[in-house]
Amino acid sequence: MTTPEYASERETTEGRVFTVTGGDWDSVTSSIDPLSNEKIVVNMGPQHPSTHGVLRLVLELEGETVTECRPVVGYLHTGIEKNLEYRTWTQGVTFVTRMDYLSNMSNEAAYCLAVEKLLGITDQITERASTIRVMFMELQRIASHLVWLATTGMELGAISMMLYGFREREYILDIFEETSGLRMNNGYIRPGGLAQDLPESAVKKIRDFLVYLPKKLKEYEAMLSGQVIWQKRTQGVAVLDVTGCLALGVTGPVLRAAGLPWDLRKTMPYAGYETYEFNVPTATTADVWGRYLVRLAEIRESLGIVEQALDRLKPGPIWVADKKIAWPAQLALGVDGLGNSLEHVAKIMGQSMESLIHHFKLVTEGFRVPPGQVYVAVEHPRGELGVHAVSDGGTHPYRVHYREPSFVNLQAIPAMAEGALLADVIAGGASLDPVMGGCDR
Repeated sequence: MTTPEYASERETTEGRVFTVTGGDWDSVTSSIDPLSNEKIVVNMGPQHPSTHGVLRLVLELEGETVTECRPVVGYLHTGIEKNLEYRTWTQGVTFVTRMDYLSNMSNEAAYCLAVEKLLGITDQITERASTIRVMFMELQRIASHLVWLATTGMELGAISMMLYGFREREYILDIFEETSGLRMNNGYIRPGGLAQDLPESAVKKIRDFLVYLPKKLKEYEAMLSGQVIWQKRTQGVAVLDVTGCLALGVTGPVLRAAGLPWDLRKTMPYAGYETYEFNVPTATTADVWGRYLVRLAEIRESLGIVEQALDRLKPGPIWVADKKIAWPAQLALGVDGLGNSLEHVAKIMGQSMESLIHHFKLVTEGFRVPPGQVYVAVEHPRGELGVHAVSDGGTHPYRVHYREPSFVNLQAIPAMAEGALLADVIAGGASLDPVMGGCDR
């Protein structure tokens, strides 16, 4: 008698006993399951153009149906959080702005709010600085949603949307450049205030943009919302209801598209958001279509917030009064970017030795932050962006950790992808709007 290759045997007083192992399971099931030979494993990414950066999805397929999906992250790891421990509190802004490179202002604002809470100066931030912060965070939200609309449109076949979305985003980047000297990675929001005041030329550009964009949004809706292909690729695709979102910690437009109006600007206000009038858009479909509608509506609400901020903008200081925290120089934009104004340098070098010493100490060593730890969260374009900052009383952070919405929301991809078609993995992943710089950091 031939011994089965999948079961060892031994003789006992009760007869022959077989020990069955699972090592041959594939060969056993192949005689039963006609699809087992068609199962394939596909690496989608990390170089795939539709994974929004260097994201790798390991997909197991039966035909075109996804039976298993495993996200693999870490390909864009920059060590930003660790680097913060070796820089002053002010220098940290230069690092955090580069995490989610589509939401620089939100990254900076969350970090600075945390540092200011540790310093105990939250109530000392000037009205003008808070108003400009809100304005720029909302402009950043619009720019981020425009990139989402552009890239998702391209991935689902609406290539024209790619051109239009980036075209409109350029207007916002022009405003940022006019104010901070940089289009991205601005380092504009600083602990205690802002790097530079808002120039009148930027105010005019913002007002022009408030007139320009609403017309373009109507064009986008006319091009996409009634388009049959767009509807088929988004409606009923990648469904994740409120229960699933809460179980996985998903926040932002994905959660609101499932019907829960959770927006930190309303539920846990910061930076004076409680004084602005705006609605929290929601949908009930919990699919890609609902997320599209929510993001379009959020762009319109952000435009309203920006207009309110412009109307209440009053002349005044942009730094806290405490000179031990406020940057000592009035920064100025020159041909080579943002730097100390030449007038200030001439003054401290030629007239005031005390000012020169103070400038040198604050810039090179930085201010000291009292020991303690805080958690501060803001409503990022992709959801809740939280900062856990720990100080040991020194001039450098002891630890800074970000609760990054792109990283948390990526947990939802298997829940949305498994059991669906391969093509719908693209739509579902895009609807989360992950930015891998923020996810890996």
